[in-house]
Amino acid sequence: MKKSELKVGDSAPDFNLHDQDGKAVALKDYAGRKLLIYFYPKASTPGCTTQACSIRDAFADLKDLGVSVVGISPDQPDALKKFAAEYSLNFTLLADPEKKAAVDYFVLGEKSMFGKTSIGIIRSSFLVGEDGRVLQTWYKVKPEQTVPFAVEFVKGLKR
Repeated sequence: MKKSELKVGDSAPDFNLHDQDGKAVALKDYAGRKLLIYFYPKASTPGCTTQACSIRDAFADLKDLGVSVVGISPDQPDALKKFAAEYSLNFTLLADPEKKAAVDYFVLGEKSMFGKTSIGIIRSSFLVGEDGRVLQTWYKVKPEQTVPFAVEFVKGLKR
């Protein structure tokens, strides 16, 4: 049977992508820390801006919970740099123009918008544990759901 999504307990697929400053970033760079990875379709679009700004606004809370954050989109690093500067984003944005990480995380799929069907990024988030295993997945989330879902889940781990 062909796998169609990541499951809790799976090893998170490694990635090696460039951030908004052109620096190479890999999953292993976050070993020993919890990492919230969120995939979004396109920088500087309304839904993606809502999502990024909600993460920016909750960044201190996430950090206090021991969670680092990376956002991944198919944009080029220069578009991510502009996006980060325009909205004062205080976390790492990664460029996945070839959509390799998107494929590895099963977030590249068919989307329908304004009556047209296309293949694109399905907005999804993943919480990866200190050991590199998936602690939780949230496929097909709304932009405003990423932060509350992640914070609630991590707080539940601390009980």
